[in-house]
This record gives sequence, structure tokens and C-alpha cells, in this order.
Amino acid sequence: MTNHYPKIYFYKRIVQAKIFMDTHFGEAIDLHNIADEAYFSKFHFIRLFKTVYGNTPHQYLTKVRIEAAKMLLQKQTSMTETCFAVGFDSISSFSGLFKKYTKTTPSTYQQQFKKRQAQIKLNPLQFIPGCFAQQKGWMKKAIFKMFPEETMPTFTT
Repeated sequence: MTNHYPKIYFYKRIVQAKIFMDTHFGEAIDLHNIADEAYFSKFHFIRLFKTVYGNTPHQYLTKVRIEAAKMLLQKQTSMTETCFAVGFDSISSFSGLFKKYTKTTPSTYQQQFKKRQAQIKLNPLQFIPGCFAQQKGWMKKAIFKMFPEETMPTFTT
């Protein structure tokens, strides 16, 4: 006799594994650890996870690590410290994956962020979206002026 479980039971287990990845991304976790957390075989887990989240567990974990790395780099944490803090084993793999996901190297990302923060300090009004300023009636005030598109700073996130 085969037991049939409701879909919500499987979904909860997949969510539990996702939360495990979100919490432990900086540790040396792999597919076996994650699948064990959900009580699935690794192949069944990959299929179910991709169905629910649209990415494989490995792709999702990499994205979580890259997002955490961006936060650390914004705090001026060194690239080496960032690499190991978010769970990568080597600087070259971290740097390559970071560039793949963000279209820039970790050091360039860090420099761009620092430059943008300095620009915000010098001229904070330049970074207020025009639609927001218009809605608040600030466009009529002399202290606020529209900046041409070519003077707007570029920053990739």
C-alpha cells in the first residue's frame, strides 16, 4: 500500500531546504546536505526544487552567495574575506561567478559602490527619482533641478 501525501507536504519540505540554504550559505554545504534537510534523494530534490523556484539548488545557492558577497563588498570587506565568508572555496571561482552574475568583477563592483556613495554625499538630490520629486512637488522648487540623462551616474547592481 502506497501512501499519498498532499502537495503542501512536499512544498513545505522544499521551503525548509531553501531556508536552510538561506541560513547556512556561508558554510561548506553541498547538495547532499540540502537534500537531506528536505528528506529527499538528491535527484528527486533537484527536480522538485527547480519546479518550485525555477532554478536548481546549486544555482539558487550561488545567487544567495553572490547577493551576500555584494553586501559585504559594499561594507568594504576585502575580496578574500568576502569570498570565504559567503562559502566559496577559491578566490578565482568566486571572482568568476561574481562576474558572471553581476557583469563586473568584485573589485570593480566595490569601487563603483564607493564612488556612488561619494556622489550621493556630494549631491543627494541627484539620486532622487524624477517621478518621486514630481509627485512631492519638489520639481517646482529652486533647490531641485532635473539632471540630463548623460549626467546621471551609472551603477550596476
